[in-house]
Amino acid sequence: MTKRSIGPRTLLYPHPDLIIGTYDASGRPDAMAAAWGGICSSRPPSVAVSVQKARQTYTNLVGQREFTISVPSTEYVREADYFGIVSGRDEDKFAATNLTPVKSDLVNAPYVGEFPVVLECRLLQTVEIGVHTQFIGEILDVKVEESVLGEDGKPDIEKIRPFAYDSMRQEYYGFGKVLAKAFSAGKEFKK
Repeated sequence: MTKRSIGPRTLLYPHPDLIIGTYDASGRPDAMAAAWGGICSSRPPSVAVSVQKARQTYTNLVGQREFTISVPSTEYVREADYFGIVSGRDEDKFAATNLTPVKSDLVNAPYVGEFPVVLECRLLQTVEIGVHTQFIGEILDVKVEESVLGEDGKPDIEKIRPFAYDSMRQEYYGFGKVLAKAFSAGKEFKK
């Protein structure tokens, strides 16, 4: 079991593909793909995303202090990728991709109407980390497209079909089948 050092890198599996929705100072909707993010607290339910200061989304987050996170399905991998390769300063990303900016009910931010899962967030705090600022938002509500709910009323990952980003290979990957039941599979090791 020999391991080779590859040095300090932004390596973690999986990186979620999160689309941060914000408005700029004039009310124009913008969306940015971010892989540096995830749930960071249960109470209050909170999510953290890291954004470089040079990004339009950084300016929007600082100004508006509210945002959404849309989770795209695999059928929108090209659009989500585009959201990460152009700047909202230069392009109207919604117009270019023909996706729909929908104003959130709870926060002053847009979400992507076609994406099946949306988190509506209010900024709690920021943390400066190197070239990034981590924005921690309280999740005020989660909206889920009815077509991706299971019979139990919970979101079904196989219907949502989210994807992950591999920062080393710069590729996107889908998810496979269920491996085991969480908080149950490991009980055999309990004494």
